[in-house]
Amino acid sequence: MKVRKCSTPEEIKKRKKAVIFCLSPDKKCIIVEEGKEILVGDVGVTVTDPFKHFVQMLPEKDCRYALYDASFETKESKKEELMFFLWAPEQAPLKSKMIYASSKDAIKKKFQGM
Repeated sequence: MKVRKCSTPEEIKKRKKAVIFCLSPDKKCIIVEEGKEILVGDVGVTVTDPFKHFVQMLPEKDCRYALYDASFETKESKKEELMFFLWAPEQAPLKSKMIYASSKDAIKKKFQGM
């Protein structure tokens, strides 16, 4: 997901714009949730508003971790930031919220540049 200065157009299209992570069924590992990612090549083709699509992919009643590669403009320049989210909706079970909150630091340490 990190920005690479020397990338071909094909490599850029395969780069991930957003990824959602969940706990494994046995609650011992953090894994990429299958089918819950947005590729840069999808933006403008199958996804018109990537952030809106990203938020809609998050579950209403369970917690998740997510990475989102945000692009925005300031007065001075165009910027890209990698954002980490801990999604814990009010309707999520208390046990799930506690597990996700307690393992947040472990997953953040695995991401370079965070």
